[in-house]
Amino acid sequence: MDIVLRNYGVLLHGVLMMLSLTGAALAFAFPLGIGLAIMRLSPVGPLRAVGTLYVDIFRNTPLTVIFFFSAFILPTLGLSFSYFAFSVIALAVYYTAFYGEALRSGVNMVPPGQIEAARAIGLSFTAILRFIILPQALRHAFAPLINVTLALVKSTAIASAFGVAESVSVMELLILREGDAVFAILMITCLLYLAVTLPLALIAAAVERRMGSAR
Repeated sequence: MDIVLRNYGVLLHGVLMMLSLTGAALAFAFPLGIGLAIMRLSPVGPLRAVGTLYVDIFRNTPLTVIFFFSAFILPTLGLSFSYFAFSVIALAVYYTAFYGEALRSGVNMVPPGQIEAARAIGLSFTAILRFIILPQALRHAFAPLINVTLALVKSTAIASAFGVAESVSVMELLILREGDAVFAILMITCLLYLAVTLPLALIAAAVERRMGSAR
């Protein structure tokens, strides 16, 4: 508790930065993930191919590599942002693929008969997506989407290696400052992450149980 009280401001700043990274990346990655899922469901072949290629590339590329590309390659192309912005770009680009796949898994649970009935009454592809597929897909994919968000929260730790003062970066600073309390600082950092991720995990588990009982 002495460490917490002495470094309350620094710890709070780290948590707020972690939440800011998560929120900013989520604000981009989730809608882009919806667009990616729509591309993969599109009747237009080239759109499906581009969506599939995006998912295959970014789901199989280490996130650290994407961080390096964002922080060190983009500036050479004339894009000058803060390291926070570069971190948000890296996280959003990476997790767009995962949100898209989570949503596609929800789409696969929509009864095909509803889609065929919508086509039979003359609804366009856009109308079918808007009124039939996406509302049900979001409900079915809620738990997987929460799990992707959990991974996103934990991935913000990589930003500490790129000059962003989130919780892991604060942990490193405190270890240098409080060298005789390394274990306590590690435990505090773990508890801070758990305070964010554990409620989300419990929500995902509750939704999965409810969906299971509903089926």
